[in-house]
Amino acid sequence: MWDAMRAIDYVHTRDDIDTSKIGYTGCSGGGTLTSYIMALDPRVTCAAPACYLTTFRKLIETRGPQDSEQNIFGQIAFGMDHPDYVIMRAPRPTLITSTTGDYFDIKGAWENYRQAKRVYGVLGYPHQVDMVEVEGSHGVKPQSLATIGHWMQRWLLEKDANVAIRDFEDDLQESTVLNCTESGQVLSLKNERSVFDLNAELAKSLAAQRQETNGTLSDEALRTAIRKLAGIRNPSELPAPKMEEVGRIFKDGYHIDKLVLHTDSGIPLPGLTFHPKKPQDGAYVYLTDTGKTGDSEKNGPIEKLMNDNYAVVTIDLRGQGETGRGERDEILGDWKQFYLAYLMGKSLVGPRTEDALATGHFVANYDKPAGERREVHLVGVGQAGIVALHAAAMNPDLFTSVTIKDVPKSWTEIVGSQDLQGQLDSIVHGALRVYDLPDLVRLAGPEKVKFETSAE
Repeated sequence: MWDAMRAIDYVHTRDDIDTSKIGYTGCSGGGTLTSYIMALDPRVTCAAPACYLTTFRKLIETRGPQDSEQNIFGQIAFGMDHPDYVIMRAPRPTLITSTTGDYFDIKGAWENYRQAKRVYGVLGYPHQVDMVEVEGSHGVKPQSLATIGHWMQRWLLEKDANVAIRDFEDDLQESTVLNCTESGQVLSLKNERSVFDLNAELAKSLAAQRQETNGTLSDEALRTAIRKLAGIRNPSELPAPKMEEVGRIFKDGYHIDKLVLHTDSGIPLPGLTFHPKKPQDGAYVYLTDTGKTGDSEKNGPIEKLMNDNYAVVTIDLRGQGETGRGERDEILGDWKQFYLAYLMGKSLVGPRTEDALATGHFVANYDKPAGERREVHLVGVGQAGIVALHAAAMNPDLFTSVTIKDVPKSWTEIVGSQDLQGQLDSIVHGALRVYDLPDLVRLAGPEKVKFETSAE
């Protein structure tokens, strides 16, 4: 957004431009940016965002949250919807440009327009907001482009005449002709830095700040700060889960009990207990990114724990397995769920940590006399390892040991990497201003936390 506003600053340095008549348009990501800038910068006289504006309700009910730049943290929670981008600039001229088959739902686009039209009407300028719908999928069509041109002429040139439809694809220049840098990539410029470089620099600065502040905080004060940021309730506030038995599967040398844990979240947590014939009293809680069936293959990690006579309880953390939307994306993880939580001002880590704590409480107290509980060993693999580490940090007395597999030892060390995949699930907005993973290890108890990789 700042770059876009700086572009307007540049236009204002030109003597050959009437800066009282600046138009702004763009499609898809450009439609998103147009929506932001037209709402925030009063220098935009006339705007025509394309293939973006709908309503969050229709977007979430149909396609779900979209790309990262289209999701502002806490946006839905503090009550800002797509129509507000138009309403914020009323009564300056605005054209909502949509296509019938766009995944930015067309019904939501018309609802957006209706809300804006009412506000513009109250202000006495109903004619200064309009909408065009053209048949087609996502993207600006020739008729859309002509209508945008007509709209810009009307409000910037005071010329209200139709613009002819052109098959503009025939006139496209080769991209190299339009390059403004020698290589066609700004990163090749001297002293240029990537977003990864900038993030790494910021993370290093935040680490220095944390070293000063966290060193003076008590463990409980740091826990409180992390709970507030990640959205985790104090373990003392979490009621004991209720277990529902739903079946048993007999295997060679062991059996699997099927269960559902019910917590006050209202979200059922399907789970499995892998039960050897003669189990020890201590037991494992085993969390993976694929839910309750992860690592349960023959001769796999869970079977090896059973060979040591440990019962192993696995669970579908909310959004996984039977509570999920389908398979995780290899690169982005469970990005739809993540961005829905992000729009609500929440993380996935927070509620999933509460799920892990509920599971640990169930295992510790199941079939034990009042006042007694068994030892619980916690394993977390992949992004579920981040959840496990948060759970152990929030209630270290609940877990005897904590094994974290395939998890970075520090967020600070990885934010500058371009090769990481599947990390989105475990992002906590603003985390590095307050804590990093080593702080969680400190709170869980360094002597009980072990990091491993799958290769090991």
